Amino acid sequence: MEEVLQFLKDNPIFYIATVDGDTPKVRPFGFAMEYEGKLCFCTNNQKDVYKQLKANPKFEISVASKTGEWLRLKGKAVFITSRESKKAALHTMPSLRNLYSEEDSIFEIFYADEAEATFYDMSGPVKTVKI
Repeated sequence: MEEVLQFLKDNPIFYIATVDGDTPKVRPFGFAMEYEGKLCFCTNNQKDVYKQLKANPKFEISVASKTGEWLRLKGKAVFITSRESKKAALHTMPSLRNLYSEEDSIFEIFYADEAEATFYDMSGPVKTVKI
C-alpha cells in the first residue's frame, strides 16, 4: 500500500471511475491517505460519486506520472466515516478545512477494499499488488 499511496501523492490529481446505471462516470480526485492500515479517500455525500459508490461500490482509479508511468487501482468502496477518520483526513490535507470540518455531516471517508493496483510503463504491466 505504501508504494501505491506514494504514487498517488507524487501525482496528486487522479481520476476515479464509477458507474451510474449503465454509464461510466469519471472525475478528478486529489486526496488519498492511509488510515488504520487502509488506503482511504474522501468525498461529499451530496455528490453523484457518493451516490454511485453506495449503489455500486466498485470503482477504478487511474493516474499517470510526468515521466510516463501510470497506475490503475481497482477496488470496492467501504465507507468508514467517523469523527476520527475525518480528523485524520483534515490532518493529512489541511486545505480540506476550507470545505469540511470534523462535525460536518456531508464529509465522507471510504477505503479501497479488495483492492488491486497495477503499475505500468510503456512496456506494459510492471507489477501488480494486492492492497
